[in-house]
Amino acid sequence: MNQFPLIHWNEAGTTRSARWRSEAGTAPPKRVEVVDDRINADSAYRLACEGTAMLWRGDFQNARQLLQAMARRADEPPRKAKPAPASLKDAFNLHRQAQSQRARTLGMLLLPFDADHSVPLRRAPDVQAACTDAYGAAIEPYIASLRSLQGLIGAYEWRKNGVEIPALGARIHPHYGVFSPIRGEYVGLVNQAPLPATLKSKSVAFDIGTGTGVLSVVLAKRGIQRIVATDQDPRALNCAKENLSRLGYAAQVDVVQADLFPAGRAPLIVCNPPWVPARPSSPLEYAIFDPESRMLKGFLNGLAEHLDEGGEGWLILSDLAEHLGLRTREELLGWVDAAGLKVLGKLDVKPTHQKAADTSDALHAARAAEVTSLWQLTANMK
Repeated sequence: MNQFPLIHWNEAGTTRSARWRSEAGTAPPKRVEVVDDRINADSAYRLACEGTAMLWRGDFQNARQLLQAMARRADEPPRKAKPAPASLKDAFNLHRQAQSQRARTLGMLLLPFDADHSVPLRRAPDVQAACTDAYGAAIEPYIASLRSLQGLIGAYEWRKNGVEIPALGARIHPHYGVFSPIRGEYVGLVNQAPLPATLKSKSVAFDIGTGTGVLSVVLAKRGIQRIVATDQDPRALNCAKENLSRLGYAAQVDVVQADLFPAGRAPLIVCNPPWVPARPSSPLEYAIFDPESRMLKGFLNGLAEHLDEGGEGWLILSDLAEHLGLRTREELLGWVDAAGLKVLGKLDVKPTHQKAADTSDALHAARAAEVTSLWQLTANMK
């Protein structure tokens, strides 16, 4: 664990330190106060807003209630109404800014952890399994935020219970830090799209950026004999292997670590890149945000040289970025053309997630208009 930086604080007249853990990649707070059950929510929220972290030494359940009270204060509307954003792009940027500030503020309530991942506080739950699942074995005590602990406990429950995938009639179990396929409409598109005729002579497909392995499972279930699934993230690779093994498709799918494409060619190559071209605020957000559309462009630019003659590339992409003013349809089609590709067809589906119907959401207009598409691409032989 020595790759983690130290966090320092004064307690009982002594300067103390421990390792600092942050999945968001944030630096350890420079100012830390030791607090307990005597602090009230207003004081805690004020300290957090000022950039002072609070190392909790009281009852665990009281810390959880304190964090809830801080969250209510963070979510209160400003006393003075702000001007409406001039565009959805401005609304998106303000929304991201507010989310980032909220995360920083609520991340200021810290917990101590012993070397076995246990929390040495009164009424603390047993979090060792959840922490080990996310972090691996610990070898020395450390400090982390209560909010991050809640996140990995939630992820641990997702992993245990799984996510029901209607297109499979089965559950996929996402690991901590791996994007969960809760938006099932894109999985349905891959399950419904007509398979290219070239698959009949060479039953091979590539799944680029496999994540949980859900699309590889769909392709294997559709009868494709051999699939090569790639990802760069070790967590995703382990997650995909576990899901494929659990569902009985491990023999059909080779899971390999690669930056986008594996070696060779295939008659079908599938990719579901992050849909929003924006900068992630933490490593966990790279499954959602694709800075400068790097993965999208990388897939398009490498697709033609990895497709068999007459093969198809299936690009699964939401048009949310277009409605937010972060990318235009003309830009997307221009990248397709510049990569030596052409569009054979497109399958569309409207999302059914709750935010699409939430009129209080600052981005509701974009979410309500969103369409998820499977673009059928092939090499342009002109």
